Amino acid sequence: MVLPGRPADLLGRRAECALFDRWQDAVKAGRGGALVVVGEPGIGKSALLDHMAWTAVGFHVVRAAGVEAEAELPFGGLHQVCAPFLATLEHMPGPQQDALAAAFGLRTGTAPDRLMLSLAVLGLLSEAAARQPLICVIDDAQWLDPGSAQALTFVAHRVGAEPLGLVFATRRAGGGLRGLQEVVLTGLGPGDARALLHSALHVPLDEVVVERIAAEARGSPLALLELPRTMTAAGFAGGFGPTDTAAVPGRIEESFRSRVLRLPAATRMLLLVAAAEPTGDAALLWRAAARLGIGGSAAAAAEADGLLSIGTRVVFRHPLVRSAVYHAVPPSQRRAAHRALADVTGPSEPDRRAWHRAQAAVGFDEEAAAELEGSAHRALARGGIAAAGAFLERSVALTADPAARAERALRAARAKQQAGAYDSALGLLTLADRGPENELRAANSELLRGQIAFARSFGGGAAPVLLRAARRFESIDASRARDVYLQALAAALLAGRLGDECRIAEIARSARRVPAAPVPRASDLLLDGLTLLIVEGRGAAVPVLRRAVSAFTTEELAPEEELYWLWLAGHGAGLLWDDEAWRLLATRLLRSCEVRGAISILPVAAATRAGLHLLGGELLQAASLAETAADVTCMTGAGPVAYAEVGLAVFRGRDDEALAAIRTATRDSMARGEGMALTYLQWAGAVLHNGACRYEQALESARLACSDSSIQRIRNWALAELVEAAVRTGHQDQADEALGELCGTTGPCSSHWAAGVEAHCRALLAVGPDAEDLYRTALGRLERTGLRAAVARVHLLYGEWLRRERRHLEARDQLRRAHEMFVRFGMDGFAERARSELSAAGEPTLRRRSRFGDQLTPQERRVAMLAAEGATNPEIASRLFISASTVDYHLRKVFRKLKVTTRTQLARLLRDGRPVPGVAERP
Repeated sequence: MVLPGRPADLLGRRAECALFDRWQDAVKAGRGGALVVVGEPGIGKSALLDHMAWTAVGFHVVRAAGVEAEAELPFGGLHQVCAPFLATLEHMPGPQQDALAAAFGLRTGTAPDRLMLSLAVLGLLSEAAARQPLICVIDDAQWLDPGSAQALTFVAHRVGAEPLGLVFATRRAGGGLRGLQEVVLTGLGPGDARALLHSALHVPLDEVVVERIAAEARGSPLALLELPRTMTAAGFAGGFGPTDTAAVPGRIEESFRSRVLRLPAATRMLLLVAAAEPTGDAALLWRAAARLGIGGSAAAAAEADGLLSIGTRVVFRHPLVRSAVYHAVPPSQRRAAHRALADVTGPSEPDRRAWHRAQAAVGFDEEAAAELEGSAHRALARGGIAAAGAFLERSVALTADPAARAERALRAARAKQQAGAYDSALGLLTLADRGPENELRAANSELLRGQIAFARSFGGGAAPVLLRAARRFESIDASRARDVYLQALAAALLAGRLGDECRIAEIARSARRVPAAPVPRASDLLLDGLTLLIVEGRGAAVPVLRRAVSAFTTEELAPEEELYWLWLAGHGAGLLWDDEAWRLLATRLLRSCEVRGAISILPVAAATRAGLHLLGGELLQAASLAETAADVTCMTGAGPVAYAEVGLAVFRGRDDEALAAIRTATRDSMARGEGMALTYLQWAGAVLHNGACRYEQALESARLACSDSSIQRIRNWALAELVEAAVRTGHQDQADEALGELCGTTGPCSSHWAAGVEAHCRALLAVGPDAEDLYRTALGRLERTGLRAAVARVHLLYGEWLRRERRHLEARDQLRRAHEMFVRFGMDGFAERARSELSAAGEPTLRRRSRFGDQLTPQERRVAMLAAEGATNPEIASRLFISASTVDYHLRKVFRKLKVTTRTQLARLLRDGRPVPGVAERP
């Protein structure tokens, strides 16, 4: 099927057209999705998009395009897509409504987080698609501004159960487009290439010439139509001579440039103004042309040559024409065009006017620089961090005063860092450091360098830089110095033994010298507690750490405090063996990330909460969060080592999967210098091997984890694994030593978790009635926590001890409980160990695995878990970054697969593995 009136454009594209037709049918049927059309300039991407739009009967089709000259302006592409639906904004949830309104400058308010804005776009488009099937077509996606690109690709990855489709055309499918279904366009075959070439020729040509043109075009449709225009008369006559081996897009652009340079001067200038102002506003073009003394007749020659058309909109024949025009003229003419456009751009578009004025500037121009700074502030208010960085970066080049130049460079670097453009940020910091001496600016510059190092690796490279920054702040602002010391300590703890372990003590000693806050904040208490632990030990630290953890769990915190410090406060709770506080802190952090759309922190929050689910035997909940962490890491390209993924595989006891995950994550943690992750992975290996009765391997993994001498709660867990493995392998001395160290961490703490772990480890080393008393104590204390996996393991250990004592009846009771719990949790490795012990105790048991969760896809599991927790469909949609209709679709499938009819039944099944009767209700 070809586009009426333009059949030649789709020669040789029958398969691609058929694919688009099938895709449209799927979208209309409520199975939305995204396609990416990939190919070099001139290969026919736009022709395919035209075909798709023409044949989309019954759809609302919205078209947008990225423009190279606008790639730094905030949300230009997104506005093109969303503008037709903004009238329905008031029907959206409040936070999403505010995010879109702020991004498009419809109202003032807090700058929207990128994730919240992306969710809002998904909600807006899904709502529009519910009224009429919707297809969004985005051409030249490689030139979308960063904010638009992130939001639209986010939507593309999450459309599913709605009549909504997105099609992107791009030169390369990198970034957020990676992973979407691709349609890769290559050159036309020889037959189709010759047919297209003949369709464009008005005179017969020698077949030698035809073959030469076809060969040089390399199957590019645009080249086949354009290259004949560049052939000389001699070439047409015989086709002999050297073949130009330049890249086809370059040849095409050179062809367009040659045609532009042959035009009259006034026409060239009119084309230049049109190329410099990509909005396509014809009225604006003519006002700027008049400013330059160019009359209406100047357009005739360009239109006659087919380079552009001017109606209500200005449309270039191809993006390469715009590029050719802009670069074909000297810089002085480009500046004149931008100056004219700045003069005629109205006050309603101050950012566009400031950008044109900056492009027109020669040398320093303080007025233009100040205008750009104003644009940056407006961009930040709208959430356009990348745009703010671009405005400020250009303002630096226009600033003459060294001090002002340095300050603007620092602000530009901060915006670039927040946008993830770390190399640009570091370059701007170099400029900032060249300014006149200023201690506050130098401290802020050092701090930003440390934050960039931390964001890049989560490892030890950040700690020394942040330490230097903290010391600089001591003489400027003691409160700020304490905050930066806490950042430095966090970086050093994450680096652990892969960093300079002496650095942790150095940071702690330096921080202790900073005057205490008159009214300590939660973060001040946390810094004091952690540094006391390092410098003076647990006795001095535990009371202060308790106050810090209590403050974080009970006090109202600023958003920045929650996002920056809740994970570290959770680390403090873990050091106190306080599982209840850790759970509260981890849940609060996760909810804070979801509500505020803090996408950069979300993988850490999800992995932390997943860890608690694992210890609680809630593997399905952990799997849901592991998948969330992986999704966001994939979207952003940044995140911590895959803690949740590894932990899930280990607790499931699936050897091949777990060992592969540990190997991959170990390589990653070593490369990044993330020592805390390495300790976690070695502890995870010890758990895996203990579960499978491979005690020698468990002992080695636990030894490695315990070799980390930094203050790691994970090391404390590894001590318990070391006790079990050492006892089982007959290494009594190692077990005694590990128990002593473990008691040093549990003794000062009064939690049920600490007492339970200590009792069960003591039981492993005890004999006779003492061992039994200790096992019973361990069960009594651990059953008062939410750590059901630990309870099941003590039942297993107690049962194994009873069997060795030849008390088979009592052993069977303990082992049966352990086996049932492990099967229900999905901890297959430990379940098999319990089954074997139960059989040895005289109760043969069939091998069982908990499989009801395996019936579900990962997304269905996530929807099911949140529904079981009581979340509504809109709440689930917000937390999983999908639309409400997609939630409804998945939930219906979950009910059907698991044979339940109510959310109550679903909750019981996911919690206990056993459905119960309930009253039928709609999902």
